[in-house]
Amino acid sequence: MSEVVSKTTLAKGTTGILAGLTTEQKNDALLTMAEALRSESVSIIAANREDLERGRQNGTPESLLDRLALDEARIQVIAEGLQQIAALPDPVGDTLETLKRPNGLSIEKIRVPLGVIGIIYEARPNVTVDAAGLCLKTGNAVVLRGGSSALSSNRRIVEVLHAALAGTAMPPHALQLIEDPNRSSVDEMLKLNGLLDVIIPRGGSSLIQNVVMNATVPVIETGAGICHTYLDASAQPRMAQEISLNAKAQRPSVCNAMETLLVHRDYAREQLLPLAEAFRDVHVELRGCAETVALVPWALPATLEDYATEYNDYILNIKVVSGTEEAMQHIAQYGTQHSECIVTEDSGNAARFLQEMDAAVVYHNASTRFTDGFEFGFGAEIGISTQKLHARGPMGLPALTSTKYKIYGTGQIRG
Repeated sequence: MSEVVSKTTLAKGTTGILAGLTTEQKNDALLTMAEALRSESVSIIAANREDLERGRQNGTPESLLDRLALDEARIQVIAEGLQQIAALPDPVGDTLETLKRPNGLSIEKIRVPLGVIGIIYEARPNVTVDAAGLCLKTGNAVVLRGGSSALSSNRRIVEVLHAALAGTAMPPHALQLIEDPNRSSVDEMLKLNGLLDVIIPRGGSSLIQNVVMNATVPVIETGAGICHTYLDASAQPRMAQEISLNAKAQRPSVCNAMETLLVHRDYAREQLLPLAEAFRDVHVELRGCAETVALVPWALPATLEDYATEYNDYILNIKVVSGTEEAMQHIAQYGTQHSECIVTEDSGNAARFLQEMDAAVVYHNASTRFTDGFEFGFGAEIGISTQKLHARGPMGLPALTSTKYKIYGTGQIRG
């Protein structure tokens, strides 16, 4: 029996126990996990150092190493995420609807766990904890398959969490980590119908498309983030600069970072050069259309491939447009329905953008970096869904539940 099958079978065997846990028992497990991460931070950082050293030897870009890196402060934030999840209302068991039929049947629709959730992700060891916390809070078992670049970190984190769970009502086998770094382990998970109830991919577009195109297990698609900010003619220069810099440079390696800045032609004539200088000050490489290059001498010409690229790096495309219509057309062509922003003082343009833009999250006068479970008040998130079925946008606890109907009768039979 393969590692994937054996560990997923162990996880599935805990679903009955998970379904019977109280909210208090689940919260106790989460808080115990948080404390264990803090107390074992030294050993976790040591394991993470192994991953970082291996990544540097393999030529991994610094922006991706940043996604991989752990220190005391980041472990503290991860542990706080578990505490926030514990403090959130437990959706499992919530009554969503009640019906009374003419024949006397009482029908109750309630939230229930999805079952066994497979998470396939890349070099983000924080996802190991976030996913475990969200899944266990909602009574789901979870099978994690992280990227090989974070294997040492993930292995140590799961060892710490298993030891913590052993002292709680939560069965440790409900949390599993697939350590096989070969692509075959991912392929095997995609076909594990009957053991896995759903798969959630988190990572770049190639990973997500592989899962979406090849899985027979149901998938909740989280999207790559080719996100845009459009500076309308009436945008306030200071606000526009602060939002644009934050969206691109605050943390460029994440999926809600801006990849293309669209600028109204009238705004660009006066404000694009000082904005470009601000980007240069924070070491962002600029690539732009012909009008951009004419206004910003150090900008490189942008290609069509650039507009379709999620850089996850200090690189930004700039395109000058005639107005909201052209901006929206460009986003429709190159966007990934993730997060899109308009900066404007024109309420009509703002309303049109928010209404017509087809994306999971749309912003008026705020950075796309807010597309995040913490910022939405969900605690840690399982991912940002760009599909339209089941869940969309940052997925918190309710997105990890399904429903079932309870029917109460007094002997009714169907004629």
